[in-house]
Amino acid sequence: MACTGAANVYAIAVDGSFDAAQTALKDVFGDRAFATRHRLSAVNSINIARVLAQCVYYLSAWLRLPSGDSREAEFVVPTGNFGNVLAGWMLQKMGVPIRGFRVATNQNDILHRLFTTGEYRVSEVRPSLAPSMDIQVASNFERFAYYSMGRDAARVTEVMGQLRQKGAYRFENFDRDTFTSSRCDDTEIPGIIRRVHKEHGYIVDPHTACAFKDLSKDRPSVVLATANPAKFPDTIRAAIGIEPTHPSLEALKSLPIVKHKIVADAAAIRGFIEDRAV
Repeated sequence: MACTGAANVYAIAVDGSFDAAQTALKDVFGDRAFATRHRLSAVNSINIARVLAQCVYYLSAWLRLPSGDSREAEFVVPTGNFGNVLAGWMLQKMGVPIRGFRVATNQNDILHRLFTTGEYRVSEVRPSLAPSMDIQVASNFERFAYYSMGRDAARVTEVMGQLRQKGAYRFENFDRDTFTSSRCDDTEIPGIIRRVHKEHGYIVDPHTACAFKDLSKDRPSVVLATANPAKFPDTIRAAIGIEPTHPSLEALKSLPIVKHKIVADAAAIRGFIEDRAV
């Protein structure tokens, strides 16, 4: 996105964490007059259309399972913003008999803590080897909460308001449905990368490595890979001594990077857009 060379493409580098950037961006989208005037849309999981499109991944994988495994397999999904695994869960609710889902987190384990304790408590983000999972406020959890609370939008608004004000909320009689969870910290990731490469000849990126921790021995597991390992050369090199490459990434390395640094503030982002909108 920062190497297109196009005069009408602006890659904004937000100074702050993923959570800070996403919160500011949600505020921008929440300004309906502004969003309509500038025809704003999102292609990440903030947009429910992206989540619905991902349902196809799960259906395709489920249809390829042997008949004896299709009802027993557990889908294991590296998770930060809860969008990918939400897509699988939504497909299950549409009627596909998937057994369940394991949410695989890194050391920023707010979702693991939720599914094991019933408490959603925000803490400080700890930068990790799996940076796309360095998230505390998983935006798609709000969608899961909507369905798990009987589609009571007013109740969801109340709960999310308490989360913003207090940074924590304990769900009474929390129903985790068919979700389980796991946690993998930075000290474990290189070893998992080595083990998977040794046993299967396959190189996993740090995010996918989190999903390979403690796979069930009692049932088949479908692990969803997340990224090409070439995006994380230092971690892969340290783990298995191999320099991962990808043709598209190598081509991008020779192009100039053009980005616009900005603070994690909705007003600043709105101003940036206003100044450049046609």
